Amino acid sequence: MNLQDKIAIVTGASSGIGIAFSQKLIEKGALVYGLARRLNHLNEVKEKLGDRFIPVQMDVSRYDDIQDWVKSQFSEDHLPDILINNAGLGIFGNVEDLGVDDWNTMMNTNLNGVFYLTREIVPLMKGNPDHCHIINIASVAGLLGNPQISGYNATKFGLRGFSEALFKELRFDKIKVTTMFPGSIATHFFDQTGTDTHSNMLQPLDVADTMIHLLETPDNFLVNEIALRPLNPKNPDE
Repeated sequence: MNLQDKIAIVTGASSGIGIAFSQKLIEKGALVYGLARRLNHLNEVKEKLGDRFIPVQMDVSRYDDIQDWVKSQFSEDHLPDILINNAGLGIFGNVEDLGVDDWNTMMNTNLNGVFYLTREIVPLMKGNPDHCHIINIASVAGLLGNPQISGYNATKFGLRGFSEALFKELRFDKIKVTTMFPGSIATHFFDQTGTDTHSNMLQPLDVADTMIHLLETPDNFLVNEIALRPLNPKNPDE
């Protein structure tokens, strides 16, 4: 895919790898709709990235809002080419300590939110004469379970299953589906856990470069799953 003038949607665009994804897409000439709940943070991203970044205040767990926005924004003359389902969060703890509300929050954002937006965008992509691409951002937590992240594991394992079914469902409609499984990335994701980031973690712009590579593959070439890990994950200061 040639990314010049392509129309992309990036969720979780107000922080972390969402900003990096948006930046790299814009550098390639794409127009980016950046979705997130915090409009003030989205406006800060726009100041940095320019007019090709369009802030959209959106909670992806609210289906009616997603549906209304898609209907108002897109038409036969303005169709999305790229969807990056990046919004997600993790709340960690032993299963007996994990609150029901916390469990539901993860499910609604990490899994339901992907379904809600994808459900609305796929029909538009099917009407697009060009090849399109959906990239779902999972985690290595979607490949192996670990103590104290059972809820997060459940959402990312679920996302893997959803993505694999979706890739087989859409491949003959010229729509690629790729799932990325990154390891620990040096972002604010870990702030709530008390874990310090360090230089040996994956870096957001490196992850974004990989996303760009996936998008720019030839039309009939698909990487449907890819795991990204630091070679040496240990904190160099310890």
